[in-house]
Formats: sequence, C-alpha cells, structure tokens
Amino acid sequence: MLFYLNPPYWGNENDYGRNIFSRNDFKVLAETLARIKGRFLMSLNAVADVYETFAAFHIDEVDCTYSVSNKRSKAVKEVIIRNGI
Repeated sequence: MLFYLNPPYWGNENDYGRNIFSRNDFKVLAETLARIKGRFLMSLNAVADVYETFAAFHIDEVDCTYSVSNKRSKAVKEVIIRNGI
C-alpha cells in the first residue's frame, strides 16, 4: 500500500483553517509514519525544521516554480520525503 501525504507546508499550518493542523502535528506525523506498514511519499517545503523533523526518512530536494495567474513566477525548493521506495 502506498500513501501520499500533502500536509500544510511548514509555516503555513493555518492555511486550511485555524487549529486544524499545528506545528506539533509534524512531529506526530513523523512518529506515525515511522510505524506504518506501507510506503509513503510526502511533499513539503524545504526548510531546516522539515529536514530535522523527518530526518529518519529519505529526503529528496526538488526545484519548483510557483506561479500566480501566469504573471509571476518564483523558483523554490521543495522536498519529497519517503520511506525506502
């Protein structure tokens, strides 16, 4: 079984509503993912705390470009976090 996760990005925990996802939930998520029997892929923003919180897993950094209405583009780094795939 493969799980794909796309939680709020670090520093944007309230994007889906207040008190739905907290900073501490990243730690809980990492602990839960360490125990699952399946495999997972998760995308997050590439910030130091993400690397630290999910250090037990494989982390691949990727280049991305964000754009809004084809007017502005911004080059950013994101990470794909996985367990042994």
